[in-house]
Amino acid sequence: MTINERETRHERVLTAAQQIITAARTAPKAKGVDIIEIAVLTDHDIVDLAHKMRAFYEEHKRAFFLRDADNLLHSEAVVLIGTRSQAGGLNCGYCGFKTCAEKSPEIPCVFNSVDVGIALGSAAATAADLRVDSRIMYSAGSTALKYNLMPGCNTIFAIPLSISSKSPFFDREG
Repeated sequence: MTINERETRHERVLTAAQQIITAARTAPKAKGVDIIEIAVLTDHDIVDLAHKMRAFYEEHKRAFFLRDADNLLHSEAVVLIGTRSQAGGLNCGYCGFKTCAEKSPEIPCVFNSVDVGIALGSAAATAADLRVDSRIMYSAGSTALKYNLMPGCNTIFAIPLSISSKSPFFDREG
């Protein structure tokens, strides 16, 4: 039997995505409280997100949304990592308010942001360890947030994944 590498890329990217989301899930969390949400987009869902990014460009004229939408179309999978808003209860003041009770609900707790950052770092490191092309994208994540692709989240970032001879996520125009 001969297995052609080109014919198994999609399956291998999905296997890598499973390891990447495991790394994100097991990343340390502030006070051990898990408010991270994770999803993987494939096939039509990637195309749909890219179209929504193009619509965002039409509305706001941020050129990098077009570039990143094109990048998504070269992906076999897109990992979404987000966080729900929940005050840490530490009254640390890092959000700009003296206590958690004084903080308005639309202001994220700094520890929520730190948690999503640590999860993204773990995910990106795992992608690198697996030699899967990837890039953390604010643009695709903010579009996923705008269209409520992860209900309950107030912050989302995206990590498109590809296995190719040349990473589509680097040496980009714009």
